[in-house]
Amino acid sequence: MTDFAAIIPIVIVALSATAALLAEAFRQPGERMPIGGLGLIGLTGAAVASVFLWDRDATGFGAVRADNFALFLNLVLCAVGILTILLSVSAIERERLPPGEYYSLLLFSISGMMLMGAATDLLVIFLALEVLSLGVYVLTGLRRTSAAGAEAAFKYFLLGAFSSAFFLYGIAFTFIVAGTTDLGQVGRAVAAESMAPGIPVALAAGLMLVGFGFKVSAVPFHMWTPDAYEGAPTVVTGFMSTGVKAAAFAAFLRVFLSALEPMREQWIPIVWGIAALTMVLGTVVGVVQSNVKRMLAYSSIAHAGYLLVGMVAANDAGKAAILFYLLAYAVTNLGAFGVVALLGTADRPHDTLNDFAGLWNRRPALAAVMTVFLLSLGGLPPTAGFIGKWYIFSAAVEQSYYWLAIIGVLTSVVSVFFYLRIVVMMYMTEGPEEAAARPLSRPGIVALAIALAGVVYLGVLPARVLDIALDSIRTIF
Repeated sequence: MTDFAAIIPIVIVALSATAALLAEAFRQPGERMPIGGLGLIGLTGAAVASVFLWDRDATGFGAVRADNFALFLNLVLCAVGILTILLSVSAIERERLPPGEYYSLLLFSISGMMLMGAATDLLVIFLALEVLSLGVYVLTGLRRTSAAGAEAAFKYFLLGAFSSAFFLYGIAFTFIVAGTTDLGQVGRAVAAESMAPGIPVALAAGLMLVGFGFKVSAVPFHMWTPDAYEGAPTVVTGFMSTGVKAAAFAAFLRVFLSALEPMREQWIPIVWGIAALTMVLGTVVGVVQSNVKRMLAYSSIAHAGYLLVGMVAANDAGKAAILFYLLAYAVTNLGAFGVVALLGTADRPHDTLNDFAGLWNRRPALAAVMTVFLLSLGGLPPTAGFIGKWYIFSAAVEQSYYWLAIIGVLTSVVSVFFYLRIVVMMYMTEGPEEAAARPLSRPGIVALAIALAGVVYLGVLPARVLDIALDSIRTIF
């Protein structure tokens, strides 16, 4: 199967984004229009199309391949998008965000993420990277009255532009080596030089590593993460901490474990060091944070380090574990940010540790749900986070990367401290009494229920999803 079929899921999401933008154009001032429903329809349609394309290995226009790897990513991104839209209903009203702009930017970003995971040409990966990045930059600063949001968006954009330049220069050096940007031909050209790689191929790998490192929040390219996460609207923070990371790692895998696999011996030590530094810094700095969004930002950095461990292992178990971990992390992190978003008000974002004091007495159900999400982020059984880390570290041990696995386990143990701090605040600390319990958004409650079900299912019955992930990863190697 060739040509158009490969891009059907991407086109569906892009069309739903266009429909949302047009709906905003025709919306009268003060009129309530279910624009988010257009996004839900589009994402559901894209997920269904991805299921129908499974095992067909469709290729399109010589630069896009809808193999099982890309389709698995599509399903993860559709889940991220649906949960984000459900959580956004109350946030849009509370923070007075323009719904048409918000939903269209969200959906265009997701279409870029899907294209990034399916692209088999470096220039198409770059274009997809820019599509998703521009949408997320604007979403970060969409609260026009927020000085913190504007500052966060500016920092994110400025550093993102630098990282894009590094990545583009990496593509240029790759073209010098291979005379093409097609990943298959690049792999053959790199294999021819793998015994004695020259300066251009080394520069190409290094520059592209910088570009990907920025997008996945790996140390030392993580500087934008805490400020962007804190300044953005909470639901946007949850979206970019999961969707952007999933898309970036998908392209990272396709480039480095496929096209640049022949020179693996050269880049593995560097990625090993980055993974270790990322896990350590994300954990150590996260311990001292009092703002929950900044704490989850450093948590996101640490989780990027765990995913890099799977890349270093690079065996079938490690590659499949990366895909499983991306799904597990997506539902877990979106659930945690969703709780923060639902509890926030227009004058109180509810994003500090003290804001969670006594939550068990005020809203016991939310406290219980938040506890599950935090335990999953900490990697405690029987949650999705535990299974993801188990397979990541097992893959590292299988390939004899014992020290990397030890660092991962130790940092996971330390990270439990700052997750449990929130649990202690919720259950063991007295908090302010609320005059009247504010009703929560029903779509938001549905989103939390879906995320909770995902965390429990992936933690208790992970075998089926792991088998699908293993089948998916084999299609690109």
